[in-house]
Amino acid sequence: MGLTDLQPTSAPLPWQAAIWTRFNQQLSGEQLPHALLLAGPADIGKSRLALALARLLLCAAPSAGLNCGECHACQLSARGSHGDLRWLQPEDKSRVIKIDQVRAAVEFANQTANFGLRKVLVLCPADSMNTNAANALLKSLEEPAPGTYLILCCDRLHGVPATIRSRCQIVKLAQPSQAASIAWLDALTGSAEQSSRLLQIADGRPLLAEQLYREDSAEALAAIRAALAGVLTGKLSAHEVVNLLSDTGTEAFLAHLQAELQALLRVQSGQSLGKPGAKAAFSLSDEVNRLQRAVAAGANPNSQLLVESLLARCQRELGSGLHSDSMSQW
Repeated sequence: MGLTDLQPTSAPLPWQAAIWTRFNQQLSGEQLPHALLLAGPADIGKSRLALALARLLLCAAPSAGLNCGECHACQLSARGSHGDLRWLQPEDKSRVIKIDQVRAAVEFANQTANFGLRKVLVLCPADSMNTNAANALLKSLEEPAPGTYLILCCDRLHGVPATIRSRCQIVKLAQPSQAASIAWLDALTGSAEQSSRLLQIADGRPLLAEQLYREDSAEALAAIRAALAGVLTGKLSAHEVVNLLSDTGTEAFLAHLQAELQALLRVQSGQSLGKPGAKAAFSLSDEVNRLQRAVAAGANPNSQLLVESLLARCQRELGSGLHSDSMSQW
């Protein structure tokens, strides 16, 4: 997440209004926990909520429940140069937050605030910390320095070690309703029809829909998803689809395949879920989930071989061209 050239004020997203009100009430009553873990699906705005809270905590004169946007602290945080704010995320091409990053952040957390009464440390995504990095953070969670707040964000709650989870107040954030997401997207697109289409391609994840709009990449993603659906339903062969995915990264491919497997399972009736075709889809979904966890933890499999092997398995176990008897039981 870019932390330079920010707007003067950082606000939560509309569907985060209830939890934002709670944060403000806790803060005004001096009851805001020093360690928060914001957990929920990807692309629903957890990092934006963390940023809004971080800037509120550092602001010298909050206004209407938000950072004022005018004080020296707000000017510094807008430029990404506030000395009392640290934002940890994987660096360069790494997929993990490393122990050296956490050690430096812990040293920061133990120092006296430079500009005010508070310091804020954000880890996003916290489920990308490796074990050693997570262990290095424990002391700061157990014995936080006065005025120090830690905000962790994660897509996979159980991807965060139990030792970390137990020392944070967990705030579970749900995927917003379709109506709320479309209303928010309409302000960007100016078209309810386009907003609905973007949200459909993005599987209901509003920030992914926003990204697709800004990058004009919705149709490219729709083509990839349609091709994967074709393999799962036996309409396309794995060989036909491999070339289309040549420029898709490992994480993105796994996410797209998982989304199509889940979409396939969602349309099945209760009776069909216990039949061989559904069981194969569940097994494939579990395997993709395992691979996603491994990649998030820093594994770096050969992308081409991974794509080829998974698509071949999808065709073999689900494709009607090879197993019409199994697929007939969908």
